Amino acid sequence: MKKTIVIHSETLGRGDDELGKKLMGPFLRKLLLAEKKPERIIFYNSSVKLLAEGSPVLFELDELAKAGIDLAGCGTCIAYYKLDDKIAVGRKSNMQEIVGYLTEADGVITV
Repeated sequence: MKKTIVIHSETLGRGDDELGKKLMGPFLRKLLLAEKKPERIIFYNSSVKLLAEGSPVLFELDELAKAGIDLAGCGTCIAYYKLDDKIAVGRKSNMQEIVGYLTEADGVITV
């Protein structure tokens, strides 16, 4: 089964942003240890900052990429945050590709 995770923010969940930032690292580490991993993780809006230099979760994302998980960041979002030359892990995607992934996935999980 093809599973896709969508991360739309630098923080995990809604509510206190500081708590959400603290939760992102443990979430990604547990995902790395999960027996069933997603095929890809899509990043849009401010979550693309997680893919950039200086991100507090670069190590976790790099390990997920090494485990074969496709990390796809929204190109429009990357440009909006002026991160074109700062992406350290994953790759730039576009909305057409992202929509294709979402419609072809057997399951989509949004965090």
